[in-house]
Amino acid sequence: MPATEELYRSFLDLRWNFDPAAATAVGQTREDRRLGSFDEESMRAHIAAFRALSGAVEDVEVEDLQEEIDRTAFLEEIRITIFRYTHEKPHIHNPGYWLHHLFRAFNGLMVRPASTGSERAESILERLRATPAFLDSARTTLKDPPRIFLDTALSMASGGRSLLLAAAELATEEAPDLATDLDSACADAETALERFHRALGSELRVHPDDQSFAIGEEQFNRRLHHEHALRATAPELYRYGLTLVEETAAEVEALAREIDPTVPWRTLVERLRETFPLGDDPVSAMRDAMERAHDFVIERGLVAIPEGPLEVVPTPAFLQPLVPFAAYEPPPVFSDDKTGRFYVTARFGKAESRDPCLLEIGTTALHEGYPGHHLQLLTAQASPSLVRRLTSTPLMVEGWALYCEELMAEEGFFEGPSERLFQRLHLLWRALRIVIDIGLHTRGLTPEQAIDQMVDRLGMDRTKAALEVSRYCAWPTYQLSYAVGRRELLRLRDDVRERDGAEFSLRRFHDELLTYGGLPISLVRWGMGLDE
Repeated sequence: MPATEELYRSFLDLRWNFDPAAATAVGQTREDRRLGSFDEESMRAHIAAFRALSGAVEDVEVEDLQEEIDRTAFLEEIRITIFRYTHEKPHIHNPGYWLHHLFRAFNGLMVRPASTGSERAESILERLRATPAFLDSARTTLKDPPRIFLDTALSMASGGRSLLLAAAELATEEAPDLATDLDSACADAETALERFHRALGSELRVHPDDQSFAIGEEQFNRRLHHEHALRATAPELYRYGLTLVEETAAEVEALAREIDPTVPWRTLVERLRETFPLGDDPVSAMRDAMERAHDFVIERGLVAIPEGPLEVVPTPAFLQPLVPFAAYEPPPVFSDDKTGRFYVTARFGKAESRDPCLLEIGTTALHEGYPGHHLQLLTAQASPSLVRRLTSTPLMVEGWALYCEELMAEEGFFEGPSERLFQRLHLLWRALRIVIDIGLHTRGLTPEQAIDQMVDRLGMDRTKAALEVSRYCAWPTYQLSYAVGRRELLRLRDDVRERDGAEFSLRRFHDELLTYGGLPISLVRWGMGLDE
C-alpha cells in the first residue's frame, strides 16, 4: 500500500470520529450510533490530531507523480479543515452547523438500502438518545451568531421535527421490539429540538455586527488556495465575475429578442414559465429529461458512462421541509449498491415561483445526472485511488457540472432558442454568484443587497434569493466554484486541444479528466503535463 494511502486511511479514521454523519453518508457503519462532539474542548483535541497528521503527510515520501498529486490534495484537505475550525469557527458561530450535522446523521441512515436485522433501527435509536445531549452541547458552545445564521437555523429547526418522527417510524417498522424505546427516545429528541428552537429565539445573543459572517479577504484567499488550489485571488475573480455577468446578460437579452423582440427578457421568461409549467407530474417530467440527457451522451460518445443507475423519485415527506424543489443524493462510496437518487418535490400541480419549468429541466437533468454529478461521482467511486474516491473540491465537482451545460449546448442538446435562453440564464445565475460570494465576504456587501442583486439581475423570487444568500454567507468560496470551475475546465480543454492538435479527442479528454475524481483542476493539469 502506498504511504500516502496508508496515512489517508488514518485521516479517515480521524475524520469519521470527528464527524460520524459524514461516515454514515459514505456507507461506513462503525460510527452509525454516534453524533459528533463539537464543544470547544473536543474541537481542540480534533484540531491537534489533524495538525499532527498534517506533519506526517508533509514528510511522507511518494513514489511517482500520481501519488504526489494525491498527497497534495490530501494535505490541502487537512489544512483547510484546520483553517476553517480555527478561523471561521462554525461550531461556535453558526447554529445551522449543528442542525446540519444532526439532520444529516438521520438522513444518512434513512436513505441507506434496507437490510436484514435491526442494525439500522438500533443506530437510529442510539442517535435519538444522543440528540438531547448533542443539542445541549450546542446551546452551551454557540456564541454571538450573525443574524443571518440565526434566522436560517430557526427555519431549519422548525422543519426538523418531521425528520425525527420519520426516523423513529422507520426504525419501529424494522424492529418492532424496540418500539417502546424508540417512542421514548423520539419524544425526548423532539423536546430537545423544540428547546433548542426556543433558545435560538431567546437565549442566544446575536452578534451586534450583521456582517460578522464575512470571513475577510485573507481567509477567503486562503480557502481559494488550499481548498481549490487556485492561484487567483478574490480581487481577480471578482473582476472576472463582473465581466462574465455582463457578457452573459447580453447573451440572454439577445436570445430573448430572437424569441420576442417586443418585451423585456424578464417578462418573456415569466411568460415562458407560465406557458410551459411542469404540470401535475413533475417527477415524470424530470425522469424524461434525465433519460433524454443520458441517451444524448451515449449517442454523441461524449464520455464513458459507469455502471450505476440514477432513479428520479418523489422527495420523501421528511425531507421536503429541508431541501429545495430537487436534490441529488449520490450512492455511498462504500456501498455495493451504486444507485443514485434525484429527489423531485411534487406539489400536486401547484407550481411555485422557485420551481423550474419544462424549458429548463433539461439543464437541471444534465447538470445533476448525465454527464454531470452522477456520472462524475460514480466514475470517481471506481477509482483505485482512495484519495480520489473521497477527496474533492467544489471547483471540480460543480465546475464539471456547469462545464457540462456548456458542452451539451455546444453539441446541440438544447431544442430551440427558448431552451437556450434558460441555459444562459442559469449561467448568468452562476456568474452573479461569483460577484456575490466575494462581495459578501470581502467587500462589505450586505445580505439584503445581495438579495436585491439576485432579484434585479435574475428576476429571481425574493424568497428563493434569501435562501440562496444564506448559503453563500455560510459556505464562502463554494458558490463561485461553479463558474470559476467552468472557466478552468474550458481553459484546460483548450490547452489539451492545442497540445494534441489533430489527435485531440473530446471523449479521451473527458475520460482522462474524470480519472482524477473531484481533485482540484490545477492538480489535474499537473497530471496531464500542462502545469504552468
